[in-house]
Amino acid sequence: GRHEVWSWKTASKESLCLMWQKVKVQLMLSMSFLTTVFWYCRRLYSFLAQLLKWWSNYLQRKLIRNLSVLPEVDLLGYSAREWKGETKQAKQMREAYEELFRSCHIKYLRQVRRDNYSVLRAVLFQIFSQGIHFPSWMKERDILKLPEKLLYSQGCNWIQQYSFGPERYTGPNAFGKLRKCMEALKTNWAEIGATRDHEERGNMCNILFSDESKEYKLYEAIKFIMLYEVVEAYEQIKSREEPVHNLFSLLFARDSSSDPLSFMMNHLNSIGDSICLDQVELFLLGYLLEVKIRVYRLHRFNTEEFQVNYPDEYRREWNEISLLTEDDRYYHIPLFRT
Repeated sequence: GRHEVWSWKTASKESLCLMWQKVKVQLMLSMSFLTTVFWYCRRLYSFLAQLLKWWSNYLQRKLIRNLSVLPEVDLLGYSAREWKGETKQAKQMREAYEELFRSCHIKYLRQVRRDNYSVLRAVLFQIFSQGIHFPSWMKERDILKLPEKLLYSQGCNWIQQYSFGPERYTGPNAFGKLRKCMEALKTNWAEIGATRDHEERGNMCNILFSDESKEYKLYEAIKFIMLYEVVEAYEQIKSREEPVHNLFSLLFARDSSSDPLSFMMNHLNSIGDSICLDQVELFLLGYLLEVKIRVYRLHRFNTEEFQVNYPDEYRREWNEISLLTEDDRYYHIPLFRT
């Protein structure tokens, strides 16, 4: 009996040892496999992380390279770099920048691409980035119908001579292109304006203002709205229905813009191509967008024209945006810090 018990214990022990050996081998193989998989996964994760980082940096560099409104830079640092030397003009410019820093609490600026859309870009970028909503008149009208109204209701067939910045002639295609420009303005303005988060809104602006084809549509839409309002004011003056703003009298007093057609041919058509907005158009721009545009004109330092508001008559509820110019042609965006 003892022999049978011993034999049974021995057999059980040997069976358990044999099973353990098999399990041990399987466990070692499994651990080896899992270690290999973990190592490859870690290498793959590291590779994907590096690839994602490279792609992110590439997109960021590309975005910054294409940005038409650059990130903020130190105001006085910018002044020192741009206006070196001891010429009279360089000294005056540095003094003007120091005055902005000291008295106006302007500590930084955002450089705006130097082309003939500069002022329109600087104004629209601030309207979008600040989340300023549509002007009151634009809420009451569908701006998508303005080209149609001007062409068919008011019989202005001459808008076929409208030029889209560097694109000097479009002919019969002008109406369709204007419609697309108005759609781009309305859609982007509504979408960005509805975004409450400031950082998210800033990212949306950076994306929009790094795409030339999209941002140029915005500027051409604003140009057309200016033309439309000039036509409306001209008709009111002719019919004497109601008084118009003084700025229209000033605009029509110029020999080069005595009527809407001459205004378009001699002024609007060249904006974005060979000229920028002049002082009268800036008054009109602020009036239409219902914003007070405060411009710091550095070349007019130590004169009454150093700070100018466009328009000079504005409503208290209008939002204020600021521009900085050294020559009344190219504009930058000043940033305030208290």
